[in-house]
Amino acid sequence: MKYNPKRRRSIRGTKAYNNKTFLNSRESRNIRIQCEIAEPAVRLKSLGIDHLISFFGSARTEETNRYYQEGVELAEKLGDWCNENHPNVAISSGGGPGIMEAVNKGAFNAGCPSVGMGISLPFEQRNNDYVTADLDFEFHYFFTRKYWCVYLAKAFIAMPGGFGTLDELFEVLTLIQTEKLTIDVPIVLYGKDFWNTVVNFEALADHGTISKDDLKLFKVCDDVDTAYKFIKKNIHLQGDKYL
Repeated sequence: MKYNPKRRRSIRGTKAYNNKTFLNSRESRNIRIQCEIAEPAVRLKSLGIDHLISFFGSARTEETNRYYQEGVELAEKLGDWCNENHPNVAISSGGGPGIMEAVNKGAFNAGCPSVGMGISLPFEQRNNDYVTADLDFEFHYFFTRKYWCVYLAKAFIAMPGGFGTLDELFEVLTLIQTEKLTIDVPIVLYGKDFWNTVVNFEALADHGTISKDDLKLFKVCDDVDTAYKFIKKNIHLQGDKYL
């Protein structure tokens, strides 16, 4: 911006919080980050959402794929259970296509709040059509998005996925291992063939880089009923919600 000392003002000056040039500048990145942390809390709380059941999974999974179909089924069963017993619990995904769409579709079919924690990407224009309108979030920063995928989650289901899914899963496992996440949270790795070939957790324990007890942090499931029963039995919805 060029400064002209002889330019006289003709209208009232712009307040800093209304200055879009400033708010979109590099210098205001910390403010934008704070907004992405604070605004979802206000919105979720106002809508009566205290807890999430969070799914991770690939954006590339086709509708005809087994995992897409079973993602719909599992999310719908959990959505029905939430409606009947815990109306303050929502089903959450990353908001995109593939497995994420399947999850939101299942929640939508159940009439359960369907959260989309979306991210601005050049090849994804918006969240999928099954996200509840008022629960349609779009983040600029991956780390703030991940924060909200995890913060209120009382159960995690990791479906087959790529770098993003692995990143999210290992973040959660690290938080539990280091006791940053102190509540008991059931974690399902869905898809035996996928997880047993993609990640050799036993080898990590054999090499001493994780403990044998760390192998108890999750359960590998290969069908909807087993995953559903495990989550329903082990989920804890008491205690602090917004810390």
